[in-house]
Amino acid sequence: MRLLFSLAFIAAVSASNVVDLNPDNFDSFVGKGKPALVELSTPYCNYDLAQNLAPIYEQLADAFADAKDKVVIAKVDADGEGKPLGRKYEVKGFPTLKWFDAKGNPEPYESGRDLESLAAFITKKSGVKSNIKAPPPPSYEILDIHNFDTIALDQSKNVLVTFTAPWCGHCKAMKPTYEKLGKTFKSENNCIVANLDADDKKNSDITERYKVTGYPTIKFFPAGADEPEAYNGGRTEADFVNFLNEKCGTHRAVGGGLNDEAGRIADFDDLALKFFVASADAKDAIYQEAMALAKTTRTEAKHYLKVMEKIVNGSVEYIEKESKRLESILKKRSLSDAKLDEIKIKSNILRAFVEEKEPETIARATSEL
Repeated sequence: MRLLFSLAFIAAVSASNVVDLNPDNFDSFVGKGKPALVELSTPYCNYDLAQNLAPIYEQLADAFADAKDKVVIAKVDADGEGKPLGRKYEVKGFPTLKWFDAKGNPEPYESGRDLESLAAFITKKSGVKSNIKAPPPPSYEILDIHNFDTIALDQSKNVLVTFTAPWCGHCKAMKPTYEKLGKTFKSENNCIVANLDADDKKNSDITERYKVTGYPTIKFFPAGADEPEAYNGGRTEADFVNFLNEKCGTHRAVGGGLNDEAGRIADFDDLALKFFVASADAKDAIYQEAMALAKTTRTEAKHYLKVMEKIVNGSVEYIEKESKRLESILKKRSLSDAKLDEIKIKSNILRAFVEEKEPETIARATSEL
């Protein structure tokens, strides 16, 4: 009894919705009124393993498990007992995917080998929907022949474009990092993260224009420039973030949000230092100088003025208390991204008043009072 239970358990675990075909049963499944996607491969195919198709193909069959009466997901060992089928359908390499219509007429499958691409193909061909939940839209811009020039060649924007192919292993490996990059720069209006499917034939005019011959190819389209720059840097999140910060003049941090330099203004940092070392009587004069300068500089200057106002009016503990409060909010990250950016800038500016100063710097600031 225990042996029978073990065998039944193993069978349940190894159950698959992929139909195993061979020369004896092939015609019983294919061309009998139901369309079929058939993988012709071999268990020893290194390319199959490299492309990670085997587990994806199992997921694909599971995605159409409720529609077995409408579409067939099958495989053939075309290097074993299925060799005659491999010869019949002119299989040149492994794995080969072929689509058979309801009458058994074959056509090669030449699109992406990720789960979404395979499922979308079957739905398009058969009208049968899978049980796969639609993935959320990507955080970056999707470009094609219709919108490429409008976005990538916008003279007011800096645009980073990856030219990729759905089947490209390096592209797949880079995708999660690129998704994070898109989220990090989502709120930067002049710094766009974008992607184009360079394997899609409808985009061939663009790939030929920019001489895209390998994947991924990465190009940066600077604002105000007529031609893009080749991106030859690293492909870590930090590499991309540092590159875009330098090119776009932004201050984004790896992992999202702003870095410690965001919102800081050099002239006001100097005034903050003078304010830090000045006597009580001299602080008011520096505050008046800051107010005059604020009329000609960025909006972040108002945060410097607010700190000075609090101290001039006697709230000497304001910096320490406010710094702790803002850091607590930033750690919780419970607000919108825009609000968190605003708070990070305020926190950065507070730091200009309290961060440690080199003795030489303090001496210079004191001598200027």
